[in-house]
Amino acid sequence: MNRAMEALIREKLKEIEQREGCRILLAVESGSRAWGFASPDSDYDVRFIYVRPKESYLRLDRVRDVIEVPINDELDINGWDVDKALKLLHKSNPTVFEWFSSPIIYQTSEFAEKFKHIMRKYFSSKSGLWHYLHMAEGNFREFLRGDRVKAKKYFYVLRPILACRWILEKGTPPPMLFSELMESQLDEGLKETVYELLDLKMNAPEVKTILRIDVLNEYLDRSIIEVKEMIERLPKEQTHEWEELNELFLSVLEL
Repeated sequence: MNRAMEALIREKLKEIEQREGCRILLAVESGSRAWGFASPDSDYDVRFIYVRPKESYLRLDRVRDVIEVPINDELDINGWDVDKALKLLHKSNPTVFEWFSSPIIYQTSEFAEKFKHIMRKYFSSKSGLWHYLHMAEGNFREFLRGDRVKAKKYFYVLRPILACRWILEKGTPPPMLFSELMESQLDEGLKETVYELLDLKMNAPEVKTILRIDVLNEYLDRSIIEVKEMIERLPKEQTHEWEELNELFLSVLEL
């Protein structure tokens, strides 16, 4: 981690707290840096959860539940209100699990630790599977069909496919680190190819293009079909109660 950039990120987070009158409960890295395959010129994707004063949640004209900071070449910062995060956890939104599992943490709190303690109870395999499958399908269709493709785009299809395979095997949220997913779920015969691609991704600019890798395209195409068929055979899952999330929400308003 670049110390100067880390200091700048923490400074920006404090500016957000002061400008918005909120308190940041968790701030993490969420993109390729958290996944473990950043390029030399990758930007920083900072995501945070915040809480406003109690009165903000009792207004008829509710304040918007996201905070977005203008993006520049190095920094992409935005966050969700705590009530949005808790509602999305109830729906088992995979992005929530990723933010709270990030290995790169800029700011945390007692609330974040309580959240992590209970979030596994709300994990839905089917929600996670559909999320990652749609991500893989969309990126595969849009970025990997040509004769030449951006090297980094392979990881925007590989990672969600491997996340699907992890969920199907283990029934738990997939890890953030791509290396862990790859070692656990990728076919042995493809690992050398992916390691070479990973080395290229991490040592070349984001725009680096390469010839399409047919063996990977065939694996991804086949995997998308296989995963979709397996998801469709899964039984319907039970919905969770709200009580524990309501208690957590009220507890953070009292702090």
